[in-house]
Amino acid sequence: MTQPGKVLYIIVCAAGPAGEVGRLATMAQQDGWTVQIIATPSALGFIDVPALEKQTGRPVRSQYRKPHEPKSPRADAIIVAPATYNTINKFAQGIADTYALGILSEAPGLGIPVVVLPFVNTALASRTPFIRSVEDLRAEGVRVLLGPGEFESHPPSSGADRIDTYPWNRALKALAELFS
Repeated sequence: MTQPGKVLYIIVCAAGPAGEVGRLATMAQQDGWTVQIIATPSALGFIDVPALEKQTGRPVRSQYRKPHEPKSPRADAIIVAPATYNTINKFAQGIADTYALGILSEAPGLGIPVVVLPFVNTALASRTPFIRSVEDLRAEGVRVLLGPGEFESHPPSSGADRIDTYPWNRALKALAELFS
């Protein structure tokens, strides 16, 4: 579904597939989205910032802007991918200790659709705090793509084997469903 003139924030976390976030940006741009990449501070070591800035024509943001710096355009939608255990739990609790989490914390209250595509292992995904976080986010209307037919967690220490098959397209498909 094309979204001409619509702004998509892609929030990227420090997980194995992060280095390939440009693939999601390309798919979104092909669908007509203007893409703004927002990286958690830890994700900066996983991504090619200059390449993503060239691709999107926008600076990769990871910190709050200084008063003299221009604002990013307001998001019409947000995809968090890859979303880590840490980010998902903090998002659910309303913790806004980074720029990315500040954006996420406000999104449900502003009515901005959010799709979360996790990259977590089975040991973490089975923990009660994580299960509660996913349930809490879903109760707020956040689309968390976790479970059969969406994204399934992987065994511990096997994440590197899953990077090439990370389902970026599912996040975009879920977003299109929210707009249909």
